[in-house]
Amino acid sequence: MLKPESVKQAIDYRQIIDVLMADDRFADLVLYGGNVVNVITKEIYTADIAVKGDYIALVGDCESLIGEKTTVVDVRGKYLTPGFIDSHMHFESAMLTITEFSKLSIPTGTTTLMADPHEIGNALGSVAMKAMADECNHVPNYVRLQVPALTPDAPKLETAGVEVNSKDMEDLLNYPNINGIGELQGFSLAKHVYKHTPEIIDDLLASTTYAKSIGKPVDGNAPELFGAELAAHIVACGGNCSCHETTTKAECIEKIRQGVYVFMREGSTQRNMAECIKAVTEEGLDSRRLILVSDDMVPTDLETAGHMNDLIRRTIREGVDPVEAIQMATINPATYWGFKDRGALLPGKVADIAVIDDLNEMTVAAVFIKGKLMASQGKMVVEIPSYTYPDTVKNSVKIKHVTEADLEINADGSTATVRYIQAIPDQNLTGTGEAQTTVNRGIVQPDLSQDLVYLGCMERYGHHGSIGKCMVKGFGLKQGAVAQSIAHDTHNITYIGANLKDIAIAINRVAEIGGGLVLVNNGRVVDELALPVGGLMTDEMTGSEVGQKVADLENMFKTQLGGSLHAPFMHLSFLALSTSPEWKITDQGLVDVNNFEVLDPVVR
Repeated sequence: MLKPESVKQAIDYRQIIDVLMADDRFADLVLYGGNVVNVITKEIYTADIAVKGDYIALVGDCESLIGEKTTVVDVRGKYLTPGFIDSHMHFESAMLTITEFSKLSIPTGTTTLMADPHEIGNALGSVAMKAMADECNHVPNYVRLQVPALTPDAPKLETAGVEVNSKDMEDLLNYPNINGIGELQGFSLAKHVYKHTPEIIDDLLASTTYAKSIGKPVDGNAPELFGAELAAHIVACGGNCSCHETTTKAECIEKIRQGVYVFMREGSTQRNMAECIKAVTEEGLDSRRLILVSDDMVPTDLETAGHMNDLIRRTIREGVDPVEAIQMATINPATYWGFKDRGALLPGKVADIAVIDDLNEMTVAAVFIKGKLMASQGKMVVEIPSYTYPDTVKNSVKIKHVTEADLEINADGSTATVRYIQAIPDQNLTGTGEAQTTVNRGIVQPDLSQDLVYLGCMERYGHHGSIGKCMVKGFGLKQGAVAQSIAHDTHNITYIGANLKDIAIAINRVAEIGGGLVLVNNGRVVDELALPVGGLMTDEMTGSEVGQKVADLENMFKTQLGGSLHAPFMHLSFLALSTSPEWKITDQGLVDVNNFEVLDPVVR
């Protein structure tokens, strides 16, 4: 028996055939005289596009399909491309609901979003991921989720709010709008997982083989993996996977050769495309397995620079042919995901179309979704109602009152050698180091002359309240503190500060507002952003409002706290990513990712 959606498509297709073959049936919409970007043949030519219902009826001469009620849009001199696909992103990183993110994204030409909700999945588990999947029904663009097979990613090194594993997969993968398994971070550190926690491999295989058995894809996550380790990761994913953690040309070449789809990440703070694309521009490799993704973006970037159109623009500037760059955000991802009705401007495909003024600059004049005009000149022309999340995914911060004593790093003597994490701009990789600093009454002190300040991560879900502590360089902080309920991927409370008093005030305030981001200076909260949904997102503000608030907070970070690192809150959140080299901070302590162990913050 056909599913209801298949019956509807059959009816729609019959109407298209009638338009094409009958003398008295006509298209609903004709885009007249545009320069069609054909991502199949990699060419550009002048043609019309006729639309009936949700679908493209004809690309070519559509004069005979125009009737009295047909809407004709003159697009002569403009370029027509398929709607763009972002194949890997996180709504939580933008701190926005799907609805508010979509309002900013659609006007830039992005019509399909493949999101990984492992952030809120780590915080609240299946109930939160299902709540996000439900929201997908409330937006006009095509949004689907790839859920985590495992939370936390490194069970012995960090604490999640809820543990997710293979026992949850049948329920999750058969839930509406959930498309498959997201980034397989549990086996990113292949060698160490095999040696120290081999039981994880068995559990992941149970999840991935089930996903493949019902025809659903599995995303990989293989930073700095080569040879046998990369091969083991690919097999764990089911023999066909992606990787969005590729940071060098050599890695990109290795992965393409092994059949991996390389998701070239180009977000707000992690930018790897320029290095990965050298596999094409310098080595001449085929680009069919290269896909552009944003991963993590802040709202201000969506508003000021764009979304996938900006990623395509940046790729063109690296010397890539415009049509080839567009393929990396249309037909390439459509092929990876198995989208038979998206990714190209062809008869029978969904009429998701971007109208472009300048192909090199990727300026978007208009956006159609299912043949309906959604945005014009960078603005939505249809109203998308706001969306409110249920209380079941709120009030997720459950910590006891924190004191300065809880945050101390202790050492003997008057000086100590401490280990520190070095933040690297625009990367989630980190550097490492050791530094001499003073000790006052047994408490390790920051040294602002060395840019050496406190860094920590506190478990926030009411399990045990453990706090990992160390030092960090790279933020340029001169005074005050920042605390936030954002810490990839378990999303405990991370903090950075020049003194323990301000840090304690910031952490306690994060709890008081139910999760969010707080800046403190001289014992006073100077600014904050409440994130009530899982401690990660807000459903109480528009995307523009969140973007402006984050911009204000970043300005406060510079002017009030003396910080210098751009997008500091996103950089801070990635200092807790336990699957990305080299050292990271979790609630369990300073983690040596490469050697799968917790280090003492003080060199004994």
